[in-house]
Amino acid sequence: MQVDLNCDMGESFGRWTLGDDAAMLDIVTSANVACGFHGGDPNVMVETARLAKEKGVAIGAHPGFNDLAGFGRRVVRGDTMAEIERMVAYQIGAMQACAALAGHAVTHVKAHGALGNLSNEEPDFARAIARAIKGVDATLVYVIMPGLPTDRAAAEYGLEAAAEIFADRAYEDDGQLMSRRKPGAVLHDAEDAAARVLAMLREGAVVTASGKRIPARIDTVCVHGDGATAVAMARRLREGLETDGIAVRPFRTI
Repeated sequence: MQVDLNCDMGESFGRWTLGDDAAMLDIVTSANVACGFHGGDPNVMVETARLAKEKGVAIGAHPGFNDLAGFGRRVVRGDTMAEIERMVAYQIGAMQACAALAGHAVTHVKAHGALGNLSNEEPDFARAIARAIKGVDATLVYVIMPGLPTDRAAAEYGLEAAAEIFADRAYEDDGQLMSRRKPGAVLHDAEDAAARVLAMLREGAVVTASGKRIPARIDTVCVHGDGATAVAMARRLREGLETDGIAVRPFRTI
């Protein structure tokens, strides 16, 4: 068995720093890099791509709503689906340009925050992201949540998909992520998170907060990079995977 370990990162901008990207890039095999809308800026994007290249880590575009103040975790309504498509395409293109300057290449796209949540709840958002990916570069992998609208949109538009689970987030019984506003939605204990991920991989299923098992293909596991315990959790998770005989490799060869 093998699995990819990914992290959302590159979310610092200007004089504001978030997360320990250099340390995280020693652990993960794929990095989802903010594209300047919810976090990141050209300098951070190029430097993150450079470090990832140096450490043999695959990189992807991590587009979100244009919401620096809210870190892209606020729902922004009002845009048409054509505007959502263009907003995502713009960010993918920016990440591709910054990666090229660093001598690296973008392999995948994963929507961030509120945009990602909406794409897993509402098919129109999932399709708009899929159209943006296909329009910019149809060889890019669409990172999806299994059994949800992003999964179906990837198939509808003929895109390669990587099915993702989250190490540090709880799930509802419908396969959606539990709202961050609910107690227990975000997991902070590295041991508990590692045990939970190993259980899901062994069973080939998403394990919900109630204990329900939802059968799912799992290609990649996400650890968010912005928490105080993020690096420790990622390190413990990788150790647990490798001790269990699971190879940790990028889902797309770089």
